Amino acid sequence: MLYPTAADWLNAPQKRVVLFAMSGLGKTHVSNLLRDSGQWFHYSIDYRIGTRYMGEYIADNAKREAMKVPFLRDLLMSDSIYIGSNITFDNLTPVSTYLGKPGNPDKGGLPMEEYVRRQAQFDRAERAALLDTEYFIDRAQALYGYPHFICDTGGSICEWVDPEDPRDPILTALSKVALMVWIRGSDAHTAELIRRFDRAPKPMAYRADFLASAWERYLTETGLTEAQVDPDAFIRWTYAQALAHRQPLYQAMADNWGVIVDASDMARVKTVQDFESVIANVLPKT
Repeated sequence: MLYPTAADWLNAPQKRVVLFAMSGLGKTHVSNLLRDSGQWFHYSIDYRIGTRYMGEYIADNAKREAMKVPFLRDLLMSDSIYIGSNITFDNLTPVSTYLGKPGNPDKGGLPMEEYVRRQAQFDRAERAALLDTEYFIDRAQALYGYPHFICDTGGSICEWVDPEDPRDPILTALSKVALMVWIRGSDAHTAELIRRFDRAPKPMAYRADFLASAWERYLTETGLTEAQVDPDAFIRWTYAQALAHRQPLYQAMADNWGVIVDASDMARVKTVQDFESVIANVLPKT
């Protein structure tokens, strides 16, 4: 690892960390706290995806909808209005809205073929954004003078890597330049994430084989056709399975490539010093 011992970490003039976990376990909260200290550069993978790699897809989708309205169509065709996504670190809704949900179009669902196409776009975008991490580490220091760096990954990072492969290109690239830290939730955290998702289901990214299997099983179990599927019902049904699918992948990523911090410990972080101590506590002492 980049910091073999707690002392190496605490004494390092440049601290670099990649946080990974399911959404809702504090990655962005901790990243914002560190950024606000003025010494840490915050690299958000989802923000990079939405601005660099999927910005045109998102804007074009909004324009496509606007073109259906004669009043807006005329303004667009005469370059009288501009349509773009107002994505920020704290508002990544444009990305999830573009990903969408499959099912009944009358309920806002996408045809499965289109949904799969957008999932593939996100797959390529997240891989590229993750591999941009080293570039942003160098950029943050050379351009802005930030000594420390925090990478806030999306919950789907585990979908695009093989943690058992010592030559995995993404994990190799990340672990070479930063300490990989899994924020591990408890069973209570998982139950709360499921309850929260059930109240407000959000689009997610899935590995292609997992999505294909889940879709086939859902149609078989419900007896519905694609056009009859309630989009929210499907992603609610899929969410708990996605959590179970991702847990061993996160575990293997931590075992083979990084360290583990319990979400309850990370939740108590209020200062930069708290964060540094939490990380030091899970590194070898000597």
